Amino acid sequence: MELNQACEQLRELQEKLSAFGHAMALIYFDGATTAPKGTAANRGQTLSILSRESYLLSTGEQTVALLTYLDGHKDELDAKTARQVEILYKDIKEMQKIPMEEYVAYQQVLVEADDAWHTAKETNDFALFCPYLEQIFATERRFAAYCAPDMHPYNYCLDKYEEGLTMEKCDEFFGTLRSRLVPLIAKIGAAQQVSDACILGDFPEHEQEKFSLTLMQTMGIDMAHCGLGTTEHPFTTSLGSHHDVRITTNYDRGNLASSMFSVIHEGGHALYDLNSDDSLAYTVLDGGVSMGIHESQSRFYENLLGRSRAFVGYIFPKMQECFKAQLANCTAEDVYRAINKVTPSLIRTEADEVTYCLHVMVRYELEKKVMSGELEVKDLPAAWNALYKEYLGVDVPDDTHGVLQDSHWSGGGIGYFPSYALGSAYGAQLLAKMRESVDVDACLAAGDFAPINAWNRAHIWRHGCQKKPGQLLADVLGCDFDPTYYTDYLEKKYTELYGL
Repeated sequence: MELNQACEQLRELQEKLSAFGHAMALIYFDGATTAPKGTAANRGQTLSILSRESYLLSTGEQTVALLTYLDGHKDELDAKTARQVEILYKDIKEMQKIPMEEYVAYQQVLVEADDAWHTAKETNDFALFCPYLEQIFATERRFAAYCAPDMHPYNYCLDKYEEGLTMEKCDEFFGTLRSRLVPLIAKIGAAQQVSDACILGDFPEHEQEKFSLTLMQTMGIDMAHCGLGTTEHPFTTSLGSHHDVRITTNYDRGNLASSMFSVIHEGGHALYDLNSDDSLAYTVLDGGVSMGIHESQSRFYENLLGRSRAFVGYIFPKMQECFKAQLANCTAEDVYRAINKVTPSLIRTEADEVTYCLHVMVRYELEKKVMSGELEVKDLPAAWNALYKEYLGVDVPDDTHGVLQDSHWSGGGIGYFPSYALGSAYGAQLLAKMRESVDVDACLAAGDFAPINAWNRAHIWRHGCQKKPGQLLADVLGCDFDPTYYTDYLEKKYTELYGL
């Protein structure tokens, strides 16, 4: 085999894998948004066949021979091709350790689990979802034993979403956050509280949708390649490549901020995916490199930009255009204070910046115990409720507002949640770096996201997966990751807001 011929076969392989991913993502997106109830079995059947074909393509003799050959000639490859081979070879060697029938069966379980989760959440019936969740945790432990027998199964899960992340690193990271945030939350709790009355009321869904599109346009999202849908739990997905990205939201008629910040959050994910370099399309290098880096972008736009006084000052007149009666007696400062009100709450996606990471810590502690065999899945609701009382001081009224609130477990996302907290902390340090060359506040006050987006595109987005997450972060920051940038940011902002 000649090297040029092998590189051409590599390109064709990635295009085929991308096509399978495109089809499966479309089916998932349909199921999560507009598909009628009762159609999960049909989707599961199709996905089981597609996942089987994808597995066979990924692990077949021809593919293994191709990647083995290219890996043996990696010193002769350009940087992009060498990185493609590195990622594919690692994934395929891992895939080969998982029996095909188990892999295919798991894809079908996930489809059925997602359907069961939606019904369970609607009906407050954890018992309905429990058998599926037991299968998911058991499968993740089994796959970890196949792929990384010398590694703790939960470390295997964490590493899938953030390469190199371990329980030891998480414990240290969360310990740093806890030591700074718990005292801050106590000080805020003792201070005079701000009012959020201006964002509570009756905000019709069609007007919220109009405002959502305004937010996406303001952020500089390419609307020709990014659509907006509705679902129970907001998410972002790329369909085949960065040329087709979908975000979703969920409209709460009584709370304007709920969908507003879902759209900005998912819009941050979309910007990252949409702006991979075009040369990476239909390859394994297309899109975000890790969930920690991905969440750094979503949380960056949602909180560091979206909840800033400068941005609220710009967007408030546009809010008034959509909600004239509701905001008639409000000011931009009223809205700024309302969307930054700190209060321990039940729902992670609606939590304020200061208490948010405590929600993530609850999920981390529970996942760690289940994966370690210290906690059974059936006991998750009680353990969840106890930790919410301990960490946030709130009583969980039912499982719909507790253990069933997030969709991640139904999709097999064990080990994902720490990425939200890591991303928040990454974002604060990235903002400090960006401020060295971009007048961020002036951009936000003018509603001009172009300089902000250009900086992110140059330093993060365009690279896709060409660099490992740790290397990408180090190259951008020019120093080691330091979570105190995040805690310093929160202390400064909320000390001023609450007059502490």
